[in-house]
Amino acid sequence: MRTLLNIIWLLFGGLWLALGYFTAGVICCLLIVTIPWGLASFRIASYALWPFGRTVVDRPGGTGVFSLLGNVIWLVVAGIWIAVGHVVTAFAMAVTIVGIPLAIANLKLIPVSLMPLGKQIVPSGTPFVTAYRKI
Repeated sequence: MRTLLNIIWLLFGGLWLALGYFTAGVICCLLIVTIPWGLASFRIASYALWPFGRTVVDRPGGTGVFSLLGNVIWLVVAGIWIAVGHVVTAFAMAVTIVGIPLAIANLKLIPVSLMPLGKQIVPSGTPFVTAYRKI
């Protein structure tokens, strides 16, 4: 079922979403100072390309002051606008019954698009996910 949902997701918006994150990553990597956000954009692009069966967790060992500061800068500059875009497209996907799981997957992208630094994308349902998930 995950594969079928991923293929539907890919055809109805996932490819364009991943290309957008990939393009943002390339632009951020061209500017030397913004390389951490570029690498985070590449991680989000891979997650946006094939989201079903994977989840986002905090990196083990904490994130640190620089990740927190970088996330605040990202939130002000781009995170809010990206989150609004995800909400709008999730609403458009949820109009049809088939699109409801796609809308939920789109909403799953909001936390990582708001605060991308210090996050890791892992397969869902693995012991790694439950071991590092904060309770």
